[in-house]
Amino acid sequence: MSAPLKIAYSPCPNDTFVFDAWAHGRIPGAPALDVTFADIDITNGMAERGEFDVLKVSYAMLPWVLDEYALLPCGGALGRGCGPLVLTREAADPADLTGRTVAVPSERSTAYLLFRLWAATEIPGGVGEVVVLPFHEIMPAVRDGKVDAGLVIHEARFTYMDYGLRKLADMGEHWESTTGLPIPLGAIIAKRSLGAERLRELAETARTSVRMAWDDPAASRPYVLAHAQEMDQAVVDQHIGLYVNEFTAGLGEEGYAAVRGLLTRAAAEGLVPPLGPDALDFV
Repeated sequence: MSAPLKIAYSPCPNDTFVFDAWAHGRIPGAPALDVTFADIDITNGMAERGEFDVLKVSYAMLPWVLDEYALLPCGGALGRGCGPLVLTREAADPADLTGRTVAVPSERSTAYLLFRLWAATEIPGGVGEVVVLPFHEIMPAVRDGKVDAGLVIHEARFTYMDYGLRKLADMGEHWESTTGLPIPLGAIIAKRSLGAERLRELAETARTSVRMAWDDPAASRPYVLAHAQEMDQAVVDQHIGLYVNEFTAGLGEEGYAAVRGLLTRAAAEGLVPPLGPDALDFV
């Protein structure tokens, strides 16, 4: 028996929902997994260092890692109406963030990339200091006045009102209104050294795991709730409903167009290295 594949993904409900069937050996013939839970800033760094066989990373990270890793066409997070939010303690104009401190979940995150594209037009003077914090620490930091604004992801879009915070801007709305494309958030990547046949097997297994979760949502609930940062069942269900969608089962033409659009636009702004013409191609 071959050694389990080393995989790292977040403890967020969408990831545990997607990978539940696979992680618990309910897919016949699927390779076993050795799972590590890690925040997106950590998994981005793992990918850059070439650690782990399979990882959930930010789409914004791809230009730095696609030489060693292949983008799997399923298992990730894209969608509409699910973009990162900029939060403040009081209602403000985007220009009020000029020179201010903003907390972000990762400097290589898709959220931060979308924020920089937005800020280039909305905050021409530029923000001040950017502070990287684990995503679950960002809202308390804004509430407590440690930072002037926070860029939040995941279920924070459903719970920020509980912290007395206000939405300054929705990065997803800005992206969708300017491109018409869905919002690329998190990608599943696997080492190219595993070989083309194994990569195809992993993609199909990820797709099967997604479909099994949809077919029997109750089966994943113990795993999801055991790791959720936000334990309220309604919030967990909202989170899964928003981030696990048709693009999770397969990127398709529109999904790939969104990823290429984001990374091409970011490269043109000098925010990421340019992609090669075949960089996103699957085996």
